[in-house]
Amino acid sequence: MSLQEQFRDSLKPAMKSRDADRIGAIRILIGEFQRQREKNLSDEQVIAIIKKLIKSEKELLAAAGKETSGFLRVMEGYLPQQATEEEVRAWIEENIDFTSFPNKMQAMKPIMNNFGSTVDGNVVKKVLQNID
Repeated sequence: MSLQEQFRDSLKPAMKSRDADRIGAIRILIGEFQRQREKNLSDEQVIAIIKKLIKSEKELLAAAGKETSGFLRVMEGYLPQQATEEEVRAWIEENIDFTSFPNKMQAMKPIMNNFGSTVDGNVVKKVLQNID
């Protein structure tokens, strides 16, 4: 079952439990799914939508001077387990030869390809900047 189908199926149980934050988040996600050109989205596309919504919510919260919201907590819970800086650093040390790149930042593509949606690009950038 794809992530898109799982969200559609999780709306009814959220409504029965009267979890307003979860209901709102699922309805927003389903609305975003329906706005896409393709009606059947891959899991990567669904995760990209979730990340976009999280980024937007963080910007709104920052503008309002708030730290977090119920919507943000629910949306972050839907993301796959994110790789830590230590995991990224260990993989880079084992697999990346920086002599094959004109500068360190050009190694982002193979790193991001390896980790996919389980790592934030800002985490990779921070690790690369701190590598000697």
